[in-house]
Amino acid sequence: FELLQNYPNPFNPSTTIRYMINRPGLVQLTIFDVDGELVRTLVKKRQHRGVYEVVWDAKNDMGINVSTGLYIYRMSFNKKVVIKKMLLIR
Repeated sequence: FELLQNYPNPFNPSTTIRYMINRPGLVQLTIFDVDGELVRTLVKKRQHRGVYEVVWDAKNDMGINVSTGLYIYRMSFNKKVVIKKMLLIR
């Protein structure tokens, strides 16, 4: 599988995250702040092979806008993990 860099980066008010998986499996895509606190779960489901895009609107799981700063997005797929960074500028 492959997790691509979000675009645009830096971003405001939203950014797109693309990823590809080469076989069916459980995908989890989550966003954390720099303190390691979970901000948002964007994807948590079984998906088929393919290319996917998810838009993050810079809101947390409660629908509240998050502040300017560095965020980490983490994708896990079939017990493997990839992490990338992105910057929100308000």
